[in-house]
Formats: sequence, C-alpha cells, structure tokens
Amino acid sequence: MSAARILVIKLSALGDFIQASGAMEAIARAHPGAELTLLTTPPFEAMGRAIGLFQEVWMDGRPPWRDLAAVAGLILRLRRARFDRVYDLQGQSRTDRYFQLLRPDPPEWCGTAAGAAFRHPQRLRQHRHIQDVLADQLALAGIADVPRPHLAWLAGDAARFALPRPYALLAPGGAPHRPAKRWPAPAFGDLARALGDAGVTPVVLGHGAQEAALAEAIRSVAPDAVSLVGQTSFADIASLARDARLAVGNDTGPMHVAAAAGAPSLVLFSADSDPLMSAPRPSRDGQRVETLQVADLADLQVATVLERLRADFGSPFGAG
Repeated sequence: MSAARILVIKLSALGDFIQASGAMEAIARAHPGAELTLLTTPPFEAMGRAIGLFQEVWMDGRPPWRDLAAVAGLILRLRRARFDRVYDLQGQSRTDRYFQLLRPDPPEWCGTAAGAAFRHPQRLRQHRHIQDVLADQLALAGIADVPRPHLAWLAGDAARFALPRPYALLAPGGAPHRPAKRWPAPAFGDLARALGDAGVTPVVLGHGAQEAALAEAIRSVAPDAVSLVGQTSFADIASLARDARLAVGNDTGPMHVAAAAGAPSLVLFSADSDPLMSAPRPSRDGQRVETLQVADLADLQVATVLERLRADFGSPFGAG
C-alpha cells in the first residue's frame, strides 16, 4: 500500500489496547516503509513504544470539549502532520469527532466516522468480539490476515521478585466504578489458600490503595500469598505470566496481559460484561484461556472455580 504517513489511534483501555495489538501489527505489515505514528493516552505510552511498530508515539490527553484551546491544539497537530491514512482502532464518538474536525480535507480514514473512506459503522460492531470487529474493519481497507495479539515484544524484570515456583497469578481488582465485575476478596483468599495447599504459590497483582486492600484481605485468609500490588509494570506482568502455572482473575487489564503473554488463564465474568465480546483469547497454539460466567460473582463458589481449574488445567492446576 502506498500511504507514506500513517496514524493509528488507540486511546484505551488496557485490555482493549492489547486486543488491538494484532491489528496494529497487520497495519505495519500492510504498509512496509511507511512512517507510523500511534496516538494513545499516557498509561499506554510505554507499551506503544515497546511494540516496535511506531516511529512516533503521541499523547492524547482527551481534553474536555469545552477546553477549546486544547482540542484545537490537538486537531492542529493532526492537520499539520498531513497523514495519508488514519486507522481509528478506538472507534468511539470522540475519535469520530476528530475526523469531522479535520474537514474539509481529512486523510483517508478507516473507522466508524460518518464520511470515512473505509467506514465500519457501529451497527456492525455490536455484540461481537473486539478482535473480530477490528479484523473486519481492516478488511475494508484491504488488510487481511490479522494476527492474534501476543506480547512477545513486552518484557519486564520478573526475576527481581524471586518468586517460589510454581506460582499462580491472581487478579482480584477491576474498574472501581464497576464493582459487579469483581469476585469478592474473601473468595480469592479461599482460592489462594487452596492453591497454596496444592503447592502453588499465589501471587496477587494490582495497583492502587483499593487493590492493596484486596491483597491484604486475601493474605488474611492465605498468609503465604505474595502481594505484588503496586510493584509491577505491564511489562513485569507479561514476564511473570510467561512462567506462571496459571492466572485467575476478573475481567480486568492484568488478565489480558497474562493471557496475551501466554499464561494458562481462567477469567471470571458476571452479567456485567460479555465474554463473547471482550474475553482474552489464546495468544499461541496449545494455550488454554477459559472463562467462567455467573450472573452475580458474589454467588460464585470457590469449589466451582477449583473444579474448573482441575477440569481445564489438570491437577495440581496445570503442568509446569
């Protein structure tokens, strides 16, 4: 493809960024020799640079629309860059508006915006997995063979934690404004204790004060659990996942990292989200990434989770 200057937009969130990384790779392959720029948000700057596909990584602070100066500054920067084509992998009203603000002479646009050269309307994106949606979107622009997301390009320093092996990663957190997506911390504590009894060290992931409190609640039930809350970057989680016996957690960013890095994974869902649309998928042949959904995670019994772990990953909870 002849476009020389390409912009890829992916603003958030962690799971969605990872799910879109295969599409980013497909775009780079389709435009050999092109200059690629990523527009993202600060939490994903390091990942955007680490993926090794982009010559530049720009930050979008997502200013409120009433901040006319900030919005105008972003649009002016986009206009001055003279991109030949834009792949909007965010596909939301904010980025649709960027396209409209670049009129009357916008670049070729592949996204959901009305008037885009390669438009993939929202009605075709409903109730479908994000990887399938992005593959269909790119097909409109002539890009096929979108690889599955993987994190072979993301490496941190897991050795510094000196974890006893085998170990399992636990991700008890989630978006604070969506508590229905969280399995209760005492249940994670009982799971951690069962893992320890099976000879597998439970390792708790997360960040922030709220998730530190979850880790302490887990350790009150399973004192041998190791809390790494607040100590890991996304790259560290990827490295930890490569050597983990398994990963168990809510529908939250660290589970997307763990699955994409290759960990055998069990992801817990409530009725608050749909695994058919957003669940992690295996990053390599032979990897098991399973989901367990109940209407209310408060009703999910530890025995049910342990039964699934034995059935899906073997005893004690996988080979390693």
